[in-house]
Amino acid sequence: CGMSFAGAVALQRAGYLRLTGIPGVTAQVGSEIYDAAPPVAQVSLPDLYVHFGAERVRDAGSKTHRGATHDFSVFVHASTTGFLRAKAAAGAICDALIDAEMVLSRGSLVGLSFLSAQANRGRSPTRRQIELRFRAMINGL
Repeated sequence: CGMSFAGAVALQRAGYLRLTGIPGVTAQVGSEIYDAAPPVAQVSLPDLYVHFGAERVRDAGSKTHRGATHDFSVFVHASTTGFLRAKAAAGAICDALIDAEMVLSRGSLVGLSFLSAQANRGRSPTRRQIELRFRAMINGL
């Protein structure tokens, strides 16, 4: 029956609502959760912020149902010289998303798992960056 990219919007909306609604995440980053990274030229970037990144979708359907596997990134950026705050935020994001039960506006989330993480040092204003990679399985597209 095939797959569709149609679940991507529903997944990102649900993920955003989940991250902004979990006290463990908002205690770390407040309301600094974005669809895309704020422009670097912005006068004052937040000290710590989160944004959604790239997404890759693959067919996971069969003859009887539509489905897709969505591999997506969530980035944590920090202007601090150490990784502690960024890692604490990344841990809270993992706690919020892994195996989360989220209702999607299209399709149904079968599972959400952690794939990998990578922490990098950068230049000012974003001195620390952590990329978290997740996999979501969506059926009924």
